[in-house]
Amino acid sequence: MSDSVKYLLRDNQIPAVWVNVLPSLKQPMDAPLHPGTHQPLTAGDLAPIFPMALIEQEFSPQPEIDIPGEVMDIYRLWRPSPLFRARRLEQALDTPAHIYYKYEGVSPAGSHKPNTSVPQAFYNKKAGIRRLATETGAGQWGSALALACRLFEMECTVYMVRISYDQKPYRRMMMNTWGAEVYPSPSPHTQAGKSILEQCPDSPGSLGIAISEAVEDAATHGDTNYSLGSVLNHVCLHQTVIGQEVKEQMTLAGEEPDVVVGCFGGGSNFAGIALPYALDRLNGSAVRLVAVEPSACPTLTKGAFTYDFGDTAKLTPLLKMYTLGHDFVPPGIHAGGLRYHGAAPLMSHLLKHGIIEARSVLQIPIFEAALQFARTEAIIPAPESAHAIRAAIDEAIQAREEGRKKVILFCLSGHGHFDMASYEAYMAGRLQDYEYPTEAIDRALHNLPRL
Repeated sequence: MSDSVKYLLRDNQIPAVWVNVLPSLKQPMDAPLHPGTHQPLTAGDLAPIFPMALIEQEFSPQPEIDIPGEVMDIYRLWRPSPLFRARRLEQALDTPAHIYYKYEGVSPAGSHKPNTSVPQAFYNKKAGIRRLATETGAGQWGSALALACRLFEMECTVYMVRISYDQKPYRRMMMNTWGAEVYPSPSPHTQAGKSILEQCPDSPGSLGIAISEAVEDAATHGDTNYSLGSVLNHVCLHQTVIGQEVKEQMTLAGEEPDVVVGCFGGGSNFAGIALPYALDRLNGSAVRLVAVEPSACPTLTKGAFTYDFGDTAKLTPLLKMYTLGHDFVPPGIHAGGLRYHGAAPLMSHLLKHGIIEARSVLQIPIFEAALQFARTEAIIPAPESAHAIRAAIDEAIQAREEGRKKVILFCLSGHGHFDMASYEAYMAGRLQDYEYPTEAIDRALHNLPRL
């Protein structure tokens, strides 16, 4: 067994393909539906806001899709990302478990999000699109798309959930630095935003509202397309570079994971590390795949598995997914990237059929884990990523209590350099735990579309 703490790949070991789980599913997924007709969605329905290349990837029957050379050239700026053995954390926990983490915070935007923003910008540029519109919660996705648009000389408009716009001004400035225009959402720049502001002038916003604004922006401007940082199949597909790399790195470490952990909001980060292992699960592997979400936004653990809109204004297709209801407005917890009412249909499907599992965690234990990680492994994690750390620590403590070895792998999806206000609030004792009440979820689910 190696005593290394980091496992590195060479530039020529960046995956040359994205791996597609869709053809390997034992049970087919339910088709997305047109929001007006409730009929299965067609490529033509998506063409007004997506380039055809991404539409084809969304429904592709191919098990592997080649990564374009122009995308690979940009990936080389930070990929392959490192895998670390968390030996100092293991020692602090006095656990027989071996803990590994794949660190995606080395990208220029500081998270895993450029893995999909770069190909999305590339395909849109190739299709002649001048501008991309999108939403962002904590700002990691908005930062990644602003970066990608700059690299391909495109314009970028970001609707940022208002509570995060106020909490994270430096993430907003990061987007501005790369040339993006950023609006707090709900905003007066769209009909969807105006409608929300008329009903609730002090709305903290939500990803569902911000999606409505970005989709409306794209649909009403001929030179603009919409870009999404999570949820859709093609987004999860692009993130599989994470899991493919980590499999090679675990081989270098001489171990295989017993459990793979990732934080979960819309599903892209968890999909990136979990989908290559999900293929193993579908073929009989016993590896556990654990998605971790906030108790304040318990989509997977308390939501309904049903058709729902991906946005508040009901502009998006109906997706079969775990949902808290499209008009769900989450509390202002600091893990802004995990405050989405729905979940990726692919990951929802895998949860429904027992391929992955899910758990929810409270905010204060999240920051306890984040601080312990920062003080042992030296990296200050994003609050979103700290959800995975919390679960990994809990798995390691369980291994200690049971007196057995366990190999734990998690994805550290981004750094927390722009999240220091949340750390300050935690250390000052101002954070509160919040578990979204069941009766509020029941009210939100009452407004689900009737098919």
